[in-house]
Amino acid sequence: MDKKYSVKRLWKTITGDGQLLAGIIGILLLLLLIVLAPVLATENPYHFGEDVLVGLGEKGHILGTNHMGQDIYSMVIYGVRTSLQVAVISALISGVLGVLVGGVAGFFGGKVDAVVSEIINVFMMLPSFFLILLVIALFGNSLYNVMIVIGITTWPSNAKLMRAQALSLRERTFVKSATAMGETKTQILFKYIIPNGIFPVIANTTMGMSNAILTEAGLSFLGLGDPGIISWGQMIYTGKQYITTAWWISVFAGIAIVITVLVFYLLGDGLNHVLNPKHVNGRE
Repeated sequence: MDKKYSVKRLWKTITGDGQLLAGIIGILLLLLLIVLAPVLATENPYHFGEDVLVGLGEKGHILGTNHMGQDIYSMVIYGVRTSLQVAVISALISGVLGVLVGGVAGFFGGKVDAVVSEIINVFMMLPSFFLILLVIALFGNSLYNVMIVIGITTWPSNAKLMRAQALSLRERTFVKSATAMGETKTQILFKYIIPNGIFPVIANTTMGMSNAILTEAGLSFLGLGDPGIISWGQMIYTGKQYITTAWWISVFAGIAIVITVLVFYLLGDGLNHVLNPKHVNGRE
């Protein structure tokens, strides 16, 4: 009965927030595109064909081809995989670092908090995009390097949120009771502080996924993306010189970026509404 009630409450929560529902539907559709990419794609996106700069619907190419004869429709479909991979992995790195650093700073307090807070402030003052450019130039532009660098440079906002949650939670009765019962600070941090304070970080991390997609697209547009993978930003980069004669190369990749970023923004904003204590209390 309790399980049935929980499922019903979860469904009511999802359907009760339009942005969250739209974001979840969008994510499911994107995941479906990844799974069905080999079926939906009409051609191998890595294949260089003889049909160069073919227009929309000509010679069996739904969205035309680029200057190398690659099918744009198939490239857009396979580009979903790259964008979601960048979004998820970089967000996980950012989320884990932010939760651990912010949790330690807020819970332990004192000198630990002072030192960690200064480190967070230093990272927040750094121009992250130019730092990413520097690291990519030094260590190479593989997709894995891009994901790691984006994750490492975006954790301070998550750390700030987790620190604020830890500062509040450490004064709660259940935390003081755990301390009185002899539990170590490490146990309290991972059993009580992080699980109860992670919800704002989840919402912020989800919204950060859209920024990760834009950052990867920006790097690819500047020619610093991984040339061995299909990327929407790279499609825009290669198509900009043909924008007046073969506009479809860049335009459809740009539309795909806008839609995907919007989906993650809706999901993150919806989670922020649902997980916000004021919103929850007001709804109850």
